[in-house]
Amino acid sequence: MRSIPVLACLLGLALNSLSAVAIEQFDYKVVATKPQDRSLFVQGLQIIDGQLYVSTGRYGESRLLRYDWPDQTLNHEHPLDPRLFGEGVTVLEDRVYQLTWRSGLMFTYQRESLEMLEVSKIPTQGWGLTHDGKNLILSDGSNRLFFIDPREQRLTRSLSVMESGLPVGKLNELEWIEGMIWANVFQTDRIVIIDPESGNVTGNIDLTGLLPAKERQPDTDVLNGIAYEQDSGKIWVTGKRWPFLYQIELIPSRSITETRMDDKTR
Repeated sequence: MRSIPVLACLLGLALNSLSAVAIEQFDYKVVATKPQDRSLFVQGLQIIDGQLYVSTGRYGESRLLRYDWPDQTLNHEHPLDPRLFGEGVTVLEDRVYQLTWRSGLMFTYQRESLEMLEVSKIPTQGWGLTHDGKNLILSDGSNRLFFIDPREQRLTRSLSVMESGLPVGKLNELEWIEGMIWANVFQTDRIVIIDPESGNVTGNIDLTGLLPAKERQPDTDVLNGIAYEQDSGKIWVTGKRWPFLYQIELIPSRSITETRMDDKTR
């Protein structure tokens, strides 16, 4: 039998491997709204340099759209092959990248002309897409995020997203905001804020009630779409077949301190 001092030492080591992680809980305030074509099955959204990029889904309906922002004048429309289902979109340097769903394909466009330059394979399904200034970051509907070198089309790493020691699945549309990854959680009114190094969820945003019940129609679908204006710091969100884009501000609700095993002990 082990002695009491040895057991105490082992217990101490175990306790030292625990770390407290504060998870901020946020409500929201609507600051402004802009009308949106409610036929758009929004899968990807980005605002950059006075342009709004939208990727839409559904077979036979998928498109890449570009609008002047903020007046929302359509200046480009590129339909996808009807056999493809459009997903996330992001703009990095002089390229625009658009995912497709089950086909495992990613399209690369020249940013100015939106001429298609390349079709490449991705290592999983395509759901959401953003970037950290260097790597593309994509989701596939699981709790994992995948980092891809865009020039070499090479997977550089993957990341498990965890909250309270449990995986956060159904990660969908993504946006890089001030060094963190924001992700819609599919089929919910929730956005999670993710530390891109650890994969830990550091914040939860509850957008319940954002789209009023009176605005819902039979084909209105789920919350999906996050866009960040770097210059102004404005954050816009929307959904699939929603009639509006909403500018929101976060309102801290409360902070929950979760105790988790340090990643090094897993």
